[in-house]
Amino acid sequence: MDELKLVPVFTGPLEDFPPSPELPEGTIPVKWTDEPGMMLDILTDVVYDERDGEKLHLQILLPLEMMPMMGPPTKKFPLVVYVPGSAWMRQAPKLFLPRMIKLGQRGYAVAIVQYRPSEVAGFPAQIEDAKTAIRFMRKNAEEYRILTDRVALYGDSSGGHTAVMAGITGAGILDNGQYGEYPCDVDCIVDCFGPTNVFYMNNYPSAMEHGGADTPEGMVLGGINVRENPEIAEKASPMHYLSREKEIPPMLMLHGDRDQLVPFNQSVRLYDKLKELDKEVTFYKLEGAYHGTGGFNSPEALDLISGFIAKHIG
Repeated sequence: MDELKLVPVFTGPLEDFPPSPELPEGTIPVKWTDEPGMMLDILTDVVYDERDGEKLHLQILLPLEMMPMMGPPTKKFPLVVYVPGSAWMRQAPKLFLPRMIKLGQRGYAVAIVQYRPSEVAGFPAQIEDAKTAIRFMRKNAEEYRILTDRVALYGDSSGGHTAVMAGITGAGILDNGQYGEYPCDVDCIVDCFGPTNVFYMNNYPSAMEHGGADTPEGMVLGGINVRENPEIAEKASPMHYLSREKEIPPMLMLHGDRDQLVPFNQSVRLYDKLKELDKEVTFYKLEGAYHGTGGFNSPEALDLISGFIAKHIG
């Protein structure tokens, strides 16, 4: 029988926990490389606001630095607010959980935003809702263990448009002021294949028409013919709110060169304007990628996005 010992309970940091020296004959030691894979607490359908008869929800992913049975979590994490694409129509945010789980496992709290669909409220409702969601997360920072001074805004397709618009306009512009005692500014923006000026979308090859009153673009602008209302389309363009004097967060842009729904030129327009104004922007052209498929599900794309976010919020 083994000698009975009383070993004190270990209370130091995890990386100092001693390895066992035992190696029974036939046991095979394995060297391994750590991959991002934090455990996540997933909170579904958290109501952050109610507008126009719509309850607006967040899907919140919170990293856990230790097993839940070892005590309540205490560590705080940077926040990524993600706005999913839906052609500005009603979203299905839970469809984006697998992609956002990969980001959350790299050590980020993630809030997936549901915004008012265009059939309920047109522009700028979507921008207002994104800002409200950011403020809600800051309002509840202690509960959700987020670092309020390290926030990224990320979106794709119509969500990319919403993220860019919300990120560059900030408080007081296209803003309903809900939870206005909390800031809605962000430290960086990720835009994946978002529209930037819908007036010009029909100028380039596409698998759909973009100008009619019943198109997604016409619907979000209030059920109008886009080509007959250039001044309204211009107000929904991020370029309308840029100037050399106006400070904006650093931006990462990704767009597939075979995008069949949002022409690649839409990102070119925004990128050229940002470069003209000496803003900090990085633009990647994903060769052979379609609208949100192909390259956008690749490890390379995730590395580009998470690397940019890490650079700016840790």
